[in-house]
Amino acid sequence: MTLPGETVGAEKTTCVDCKEELKIGVYRSAAGYYIGFFCPNCGPYSRESGYYASQEEAEKNLNDGSFGRW
Repeated sequence: MTLPGETVGAEKTTCVDCKEELKIGVYRSAAGYYIGFFCPNCGPYSRESGYYASQEEAEKNLNDGSFGRW
């Protein structure tokens, strides 16, 4: 479950710090793979999903739209 403002909820957004346009994608952290936004200038921006054990699973869920924070 997320609180209001915790996720972007869109396919594109703009980094509030550097104004770079960001696209949703699959990224990796120490906790696993996640779907979210990453700014090449500022670093992690938002996590739109829970964590996945594999990149393939995260990409499948990104492609079919079946992701969310849990």
